[in-house]
Amino acid sequence: MSQLALFAAPPAAAPAATSRVKLALMVVGFVLLWSSAFSVAKVAIADCPPLIFLAVRFLAAGILMMALAGVSGIRWTLTRRDVAVFAALGIANQAVYLGIGYIALKTVSAGLAALIISANPIVTAVFAVAVLGERMTWPKVLGLLLGLGGVAFIVQSRLTLGTDHLTGIVLSVLALFSLVGGTILFKLYAPKQGLWIGNGVQSLAAGLAILPFALAFESFHDVVPTLSLLGAFAYNVLLISIFAYLLWFRILAVSGATAASSYHFLIPPLGMLFGWLILGEHLETADLFGIVPVALGIYLVTRPAAARA
Repeated sequence: MSQLALFAAPPAAAPAATSRVKLALMVVGFVLLWSSAFSVAKVAIADCPPLIFLAVRFLAAGILMMALAGVSGIRWTLTRRDVAVFAALGIANQAVYLGIGYIALKTVSAGLAALIISANPIVTAVFAVAVLGERMTWPKVLGLLLGLGGVAFIVQSRLTLGTDHLTGIVLSVLALFSLVGGTILFKLYAPKQGLWIGNGVQSLAAGLAILPFALAFESFHDVVPTLSLLGAFAYNVLLISIFAYLLWFRILAVSGATAASSYHFLIPPLGMLFGWLILGEHLETADLFGIVPVALGIYLVTRPAAARA
């Protein structure tokens, strides 16, 4: 190797190292925000009916994202088909998923709800085999068994102790399947460009879809204006609906979809940790034993494809 090559190597390695650090920071930020979402949501619905909170949150986030797109000079590149797809995704991935999920939080802990929803990559892998023609490998089978077995173990423990109610658990599972359906829909039909404006369309569609149900079944008289509600609203709109999605799109662009999905194995333990930190939810020994196979199952289901990529 020449002396020129030796002197040229460090500058080439530095940008690569910087990129890895930036990616790591983005992953940490996204995982922390995503893991905390259910705990912050439980704070919000203590002072506001869940559907009203979601309707206002989605509409505010959608309007703000569209405004930011205009100010930033982001061009509208979506076709009518793209708008229809993003609207359908907003209804499945946000209105139905979070609508059911927030109602479930009335009778289930934030930590358990986050755990059930975090099984999304595992259940999606099963449906991807049937719908998308993806190959089911032995690591995915093992991950599926570990993940679902861990969730079932914790759910059974919580039901035995009486800390969580069956109604909330069933609703959380229904919310999970809505999210899985939205994920498959995204993989099948969503365009690969215009994601920022598309996310705004999703939020607006979700807000408009959930607003009639909020007005029909809930009352604004039940809203208690508190600082905790205001903080939870700002957190959900700015940090979850906007900033977390911005981080996610950036992670997808840098590392690809399969590699990005592998980071979800961190969400179950962090979701329960935030439930304990923010809400004071009690953690049982069974939770600690059950969370390990769930995290490992998510890792096995998502990591092999990332490693091949």
